[in-house]
Amino acid sequence: MVNKKSRNAERIRRHKRVRTKISGTPECPRMDVFRSNANIEVQIIDDVHGNTLVSASSLDMKLENGGNVEAARAVGAEIAKRALAKDIKKVVFDRGGYVYQGRVKALAEAAREAGLEF
Repeated sequence: MVNKKSRNAERIRRHKRVRTKISGTPECPRMDVFRSNANIEVQIIDDVHGNTLVSASSLDMKLENGGNVEAARAVGAEIAKRALAKDIKKVVFDRGGYVYQGRVKALAEAAREAGLEF
């Protein structure tokens, strides 16, 4: 019988592989995305010091449905606004092992349109 690995275990494996190549610095921090069925969260992290500089999520924005593309766009625009307020203009994007489509893509495009560079 074939044992199939869980989707989340495969995502974590992809994320670990990507994290060996991507790291955030104080000049260019890492923007990390986490999505669940119900919500989407994003953090801007300085990996050198291990600090979360800025974060936003559909939970703290109190969106009615945090698990759709419109919520991802709103969270992307909000993280860009908060980052620019802290004088963070350039980040490196970490999609967290997720496929770059749907909510992850909408969040990234909204953050770019709001002024973040990556």
